[in-house]
Amino acid sequence: MNDQLVLKFPTQQAYKKEDFYVSPSNQEAYDFINSWPNWIRRIVNIFGPSGSGKSHLTSILKDKTSCLQVDGNKLNEQIFSKFKIKEALIIENLDENINEKLLFSLWNVALQDNKYLLITSAKPISSYKFKLKDLLSRASSSLIIGINLPSDDLISVILAKNFSDKQIKVEKKHIDYIIKRIDRSYEKISQFILTLDKYSLKKGSPFGLKLIKEVLKMI
Repeated sequence: MNDQLVLKFPTQQAYKKEDFYVSPSNQEAYDFINSWPNWIRRIVNIFGPSGSGKSHLTSILKDKTSCLQVDGNKLNEQIFSKFKIKEALIIENLDENINEKLLFSLWNVALQDNKYLLITSAKPISSYKFKLKDLLSRASSSLIIGINLPSDDLISVILAKNFSDKQIKVEKKHIDYIIKRIDRSYEKISQFILTLDKYSLKKGSPFGLKLIKEVLKMI
């Protein structure tokens, strides 16, 4: 049996606060989430490309208070009754193909009931061309925080730290090789490290370029 088929990893990643890599590109968003419940505004939009760590940040908020989390394309009328018993609503991956009246109503509920609303998106919602003028106005005046994908230098630091934590001696050329071939996202970096650790233990193989190549193919 192919060893690569034996390893099974959960499709839902378990995010932990201590595993979030803070850098200049995400410091503002990280600090804001951690400042709960002392937010300067109760409604915030955190935007950034896929893999920039938005889901990790929402997970940190969920550990702080009772949250209802829903994907933007799955909003429906049932959300209102569920939101009533929660302190915060997290709408992930919001795009312009949204039921604007529904979103505006949820926004009003958050304001009227002094609840929290966190919206994540690929680009700032203030740039969305909503047809509903009131929603457009709300989006334009909301607190918006952007985050970016990690730089090469940050990826290098993350990899080096994780290898050190696992007492794996790694050469700079190996880290450079990984950086050039791995997707530039926090999620992929975490997945690579987790997979490499489990796969190397299973194979009993010495750490080296061959092992790195095999794991990169797996993710």
